[in-house]
Amino acid sequence: MNLSAAEFSILLPALVAGILVTATHVPLGTQVLARGIVFIDLAIAQIAGCGVLLADQLGFEPQGIAVQIAALAAALAGALVLTWTERRWPDVQEATIGVTFVLGATGSVLLLASNVHGSEHLRDLLVGQILWVQWKGLGWTAAVYALALIAWFGFGERLGRVGFYALFALTVTVSVQLVGLYLVFATLIVPPLGTRKMRRHRLVTAWAIGLAGYAGGLVLSTALDLPTGPVIVWMLAALAMCWDAITASRRVAVG
Repeated sequence: MNLSAAEFSILLPALVAGILVTATHVPLGTQVLARGIVFIDLAIAQIAGCGVLLADQLGFEPQGIAVQIAALAAALAGALVLTWTERRWPDVQEATIGVTFVLGATGSVLLLASNVHGSEHLRDLLVGQILWVQWKGLGWTAAVYALALIAWFGFGERLGRVGFYALFALTVTVSVQLVGLYLVFATLIVPPLGTRKMRRHRLVTAWAIGLAGYAGGLVLSTALDLPTGPVIVWMLAALAMCWDAITASRRVAVG
């Protein structure tokens, strides 16, 4: 397939957005799997979405600073609550996260009940609009992600429970507005899941799966004229399953 100049100009910033999301979310997703709190990203992302929708209901500019503050405040509040529940009831933390997600999801529906464009807002929150990412919005996103990566690789376990949840809330808040909730979840979980049995070079391989998933999904969705976000999710899953099968066959051959 030959991409036209117009298509390339749209796909390039979308690909850069995918690279940025992959760079930050794969390390966090590896930790999420290790902690056994797989659905935390859905819960916090959904809470951040409630903050966005509430600010929109109050009449603030959709991409303005007030919306970003509302989303981050909501996500941080949710993260602090989950930090407390993990300490208070560690045996039911996954169930607590699930309930939090359901409350956030239904809260979004309630906030949009009187909005004539409610279904569109909800779809954008879930599926995202990665093809409409603009260069001007990627600059501050890259800056936030850079700080997150510095904190993660600089402090690691020293961040503690509260630090992890706060860092998670910050990155997910930015990402859900950039690419949508489904892509946030897929990027966090699918590449780390596909490389979970690796002992060496796991992070680099998971990054490669994420980048290939975004690049392949963008090209395939353009070629087939399909929704971009869902195609990228399926591409990530396909690549992760293929890699898992390859590594499994190698282990059998070695054994």
